[in-house]
Amino acid sequence: MPSSALLEASTSSNRRAVTKFTLLGLTESVDLQSIVYVVFFCAYVVTLGGNLSIISTIFVEPKLHTLMYYFLGILSLLDIGCITVTVPPMLLCLLAHQCRVPYGSCLSKLFFFQLLAGVDRHLLTAMAYDRYLAICQPFSYSTHTSREVQGALVGTCCTVSFFNALTHTLAVSVLDFCCPNVITNFYCDLPPLCQLSFSSIHLSGQLLFVGATFMRVIPMILISVSYAHIAAVVLWICSAEGRKKAFSTCGSHLTVVCFFYGTGFFSYMRLGSISALDKDKGIAVFNAVFVLNPMLNPIIYSLWNPDVESALKRVLTGRKG
Repeated sequence: MPSSALLEASTSSNRRAVTKFTLLGLTESVDLQSIVYVVFFCAYVVTLGGNLSIISTIFVEPKLHTLMYYFLGILSLLDIGCITVTVPPMLLCLLAHQCRVPYGSCLSKLFFFQLLAGVDRHLLTAMAYDRYLAICQPFSYSTHTSREVQGALVGTCCTVSFFNALTHTLAVSVLDFCCPNVITNFYCDLPPLCQLSFSSIHLSGQLLFVGATFMRVIPMILISVSYAHIAAVVLWICSAEGRKKAFSTCGSHLTVVCFFYGTGFFSYMRLGSISALDKDKGIAVFNAVFVLNPMLNPIIYSLWNPDVESALKRVLTGRKG
């Protein structure tokens, strides 16, 4: 057999030979891994406690049974889901001082992370729409926020995110991988997987661009339009107290949106850059593991929202309203 044919046969056999990926994680230092473990474990526990407190408060407090808090409860569930997909496996890897993820497990984590993060992103858009209705169309607010509308909005968020996650996962599943099978990150995400592929990533890059349009650009445009209308209405309010009260109902949501999109912007803008993947590890801590956002969301919504703050205090202390 000619040498070229042997090389081609060897390459072909190695393409699908990769059954596991090795994740390098945040650091290769054993001493630093112990510190990272403690930090992420504490962050995970605090995140679970904070978001579960928000969910239970919304569930037991009749005053919070409105569209805004219905979305907030789902947002807390999504935050728990996002951080659970990535952090517990990472903690196990830190304990073992190595991280090898099976091919199928890597793809499943990629799918669920894309799904949950996508629903989270569109839900923030729906919450902006809710604030628009509450401030710009207060007299018809109850009509536009019926249970049917609530279900339709959440269903749309889930459907769009499901097809986006499925498309990206299928696109990665048809890629050819060969040694080295090392991912310079601590979770299975699109850019590092595409960079590791032996075959062309043109299709994945195109899908990434289309997905970014539907999952990031369009939601940001809708959020911006909603708040442009809100700002125009609020500026017509005569009293400073009235303007302050109107803006206070939007402040927590705007803060969460800024954190969410700000930390996630750079991670998907560097698909073709190997050197950028190392730089993106720090950004990915906030974007993918969602350590920052899920921890801050309960604090932001409880401190900036008097209704949630008072209801949360009653639930935690056992006092009745």
